[in-house]
Amino acid sequence: MKKILLSVMAVAAIGFTSCGNKTQQGEAVDSVAIVDSIATGAAQETIDALSADIEAGDVSKLQATLEGIKASVAQLLKENPEVAKEYVAKVQTFLKENADKVKAVVGDSEAAVAAVAAVTEVDPEAVVKGLLEQVGDAATEVKDAAVDAANQKVEEAKDAANQKVEETKAAAEQKIEEQKNAAKKKASDAIDNAAAATKNKLGL
Repeated sequence: MKKILLSVMAVAAIGFTSCGNKTQQGEAVDSVAIVDSIATGAAQETIDALSADIEAGDVSKLQATLEGIKASVAQLLKENPEVAKEYVAKVQTFLKENADKVKAVVGDSEAAVAAVAAVTEVDPEAVVKGLLEQVGDAATEVKDAAVDAANQKVEEAKDAANQKVEETKAAAEQKIEEQKNAAKKKASDAIDNAAAATKNKLGL
């Protein structure tokens, strides 16, 4: 799909460059044609894959292709929501025209039936809108997660700083206590030494 998109968009860009002197109406017509051309190219790639899966009678591959349509729509949305909408419409048309063949392959597989329904039983605009909302929600979740992570880092830094302050304070207090104890011992030793010297002089 990426190759098709790039090639069609390149053609579209050349078309726009060469048609710079057209009227507004002509430009509008060209835009519609370009959207349809890109959507057709992308849809044909998906339709070819669906056709191969149906021909092979492979329900697992058919289901995987159907599930992949959502990813294709999400990719197309990045380029142009109108292209995504047309893409969905064209894929839906193929599936509806080949409904009997699809049913024969899907059989009683609930997962595959659900995958078919997810593509065929909704309005193309609703699909695009729903995916746009999901993209928006995902972006918000990513943003919120980033904010939460940043806040957590700040809290961790604050906690680490507070812990360092407490450790420094405790170390200082311990040092003071050690110095006090050393001074007390020194004073006590001095008193003991003086008392002993006095006793010696007195012959006691």
